Amino acid sequence: MQRAQRNSLKLLQWMMAASLALPVALFVITATISYTSTREVADREIGRTLDVVHEHALKVFETIDRSLAELNEVARGLSDDTIRAREPALHRRLKRLSDSLPQLKSAWIFDADGKALVNSLVSPPPELSFADRDYFYAHVDQAIGTFIGTALTPRPPYQGARFFGVSRRRDSDDGRFIGVIQASVLPEYFESFYARIGSDPGSFFAMGRTDGAMLTHFPRLDRDLRLDPTGPVGREIAARPERGLITVAWPSDGIERRIGYRRIAEYPIYVSAGLETSAIRARWLATMGQHLVFGIPATALLFLLLALAFRRTQHLQAEAAKRREAEEALKHSQRLEALGQLTGGVAHDFNNLLTVIRASVDLLNRPQLTEERRQRYITAIADAVARAAKLTSQLLAFARRQPLKPEVFDVGERMQALHDMLAPLLGPAIEIAMRLPTEPCLVRADAGQFETALINMATNARDAMQGKGRISFKVEPATTVPDTLADTSSSQTSASQISASHGFVSVTVSDTGIGIPAARLGLIFEPFFTTKQVGHGTGLGLSQVFGFARQSGGEVTVTSELGHGSTFSLYLPRVPPDLLPQRQAPNTAPAVAGSGISVLLVEDNIELANFAADGLTELGYSITLVDNATDALAELVMDADRFDVVFSDVVMPGMTGLDLAQAIRDRDIDVPVVLTTGYSQALSQDGAAGFDLVQKPYSIEELSRVLHRAGRTRRVQNGAAE
Repeated sequence: MQRAQRNSLKLLQWMMAASLALPVALFVITATISYTSTREVADREIGRTLDVVHEHALKVFETIDRSLAELNEVARGLSDDTIRAREPALHRRLKRLSDSLPQLKSAWIFDADGKALVNSLVSPPPELSFADRDYFYAHVDQAIGTFIGTALTPRPPYQGARFFGVSRRRDSDDGRFIGVIQASVLPEYFESFYARIGSDPGSFFAMGRTDGAMLTHFPRLDRDLRLDPTGPVGREIAARPERGLITVAWPSDGIERRIGYRRIAEYPIYVSAGLETSAIRARWLATMGQHLVFGIPATALLFLLLALAFRRTQHLQAEAAKRREAEEALKHSQRLEALGQLTGGVAHDFNNLLTVIRASVDLLNRPQLTEERRQRYITAIADAVARAAKLTSQLLAFARRQPLKPEVFDVGERMQALHDMLAPLLGPAIEIAMRLPTEPCLVRADAGQFETALINMATNARDAMQGKGRISFKVEPATTVPDTLADTSSSQTSASQISASHGFVSVTVSDTGIGIPAARLGLIFEPFFTTKQVGHGTGLGLSQVFGFARQSGGEVTVTSELGHGSTFSLYLPRVPPDLLPQRQAPNTAPAVAGSGISVLLVEDNIELANFAADGLTELGYSITLVDNATDALAELVMDADRFDVVFSDVVMPGMTGLDLAQAIRDRDIDVPVVLTTGYSQALSQDGAAGFDLVQKPYSIEELSRVLHRAGRTRRVQNGAAE
């Protein structure tokens, strides 16, 4: 339900995001198409403008060329002296020519030394040589036809605007060089024309020679400009010499422009026209702005409607959450009731055990007690303690808080060893059948807990058959835990699907009992759930099986059919055969005497600490007692050689025993550590981290053997003799 609600909110959030993302995406696509279209329109405009500019420049140069041809005919066959003699008449003729053509500033006839014979500006011309001008010396060595020079500044005493020369060579009848005919052309004429036709913002025009020298430029420049042949414009013209269209940052001002260029036929001149790319983008932005005027309100309205729907859905789900909180409160009270039942069951069993212990202690305090009765009461106390430890172990196993001692063993061999113990446990009326595999089926688990789980399943099967019938045990490899173990006529419960890299080992226990009703299949693994009469079972047997299986990385499943018995299957992760450890001969004579071994005992429970210290002292151990891990670490840092072994409780306030052991290891303090606990969340999850562990409740004999082994090993390593 909650997942569906979260999904509905996510859907609305996605729709809100889509109400923004889709218009944005459409706008981006439209903008891209619009920009491409705007650029294509601009390219067509540039092309049309370039046609006009080219036609204008071609007509201007053709007119100038015809004028030069006319002047050449006028001066043909005349000597320099004759031209000087006719200078006034020729001056008037050149002046009429220059006045009739607005693109001309002046017209000139030069002799072979570069001196002006006649011009349209003044009469007579001053005695100046113009042999250093490009429009003159270009013709001295060879006939090159019409020559177009670079932009020049008038030489005093002449004044006025800048110009570039268009000139032709004067030849004698025998072909000798006798002078130059030249027309001075005004760049201002072209710039004025460009200003008239380039009214759009960002318009650009230029005219230049093929060598890169600029003759005229719009916008007007205050300096000369020559394009680099190796630059972007030069490379483009070299690649396509007749005409082209490029986007380039123009060298004169660094402004990016879209420029078209074209060569004037029969002349070494290029004309170009273009637009600034910022002006093209401005056109595009103006178009897109019109779209936004309509698109933004529509998008905002859609987003607002979805936002309102989202808030309404949140409100409804908040009300639903309040209802769920009320339901959870009810479930919590039900869980408290279940906890009360659990507490009652534990209290009942422990009170029974404590009653046995208390009664036995009272009887032991009676005077004149016979040795036989004293031994019987002591045995009763020991049995009660053992049953209490087993009860605690079963509770922790169900809760998956029991620190396991995993080892690699063959399930088939362990089952075979249990056969002789199961027969008297189940009774003579129970027929036992075992099917064991021929191949090794190795698992890594707590062998003691495995045997307990198997006995619990066997006794459960015995009780289901009321002490008479057949129990079958089968061990076999399995690849996975199956989803179903019976046909549709049976009932089954199973935990979530699990997997293991090497598969599983399946231990199946089947009985011929009365079966389990379907309504109870979901309850049989709960602690203290039992169908037996009061006093005939604790209800912890199957819960121990469940907890052991889960904590070992496995699973337990059950199938049952009323009147046809039940089948319990325990699945444990399988390990490869090469992990089986080599068998070692058991240590048959462990020493328990202390032999002066020095023990640092860390225990915050003073009664338990005194008990352990007194027992170990009687066995010959030297005990130093501290009640917290911090003080213990300080003792070790001050003088670690005083101690042969550290024995520490795990669960303590502040620094735990496991923290103490890790600190000793991290600081390279060469003292072995033995831990003890009855329960520890850290140990149940991560294990004892490689340290020896004594499970509570422990006996002095068991404790002495572990401490003696650890302390004696250190003494031997350090070279101490015993």
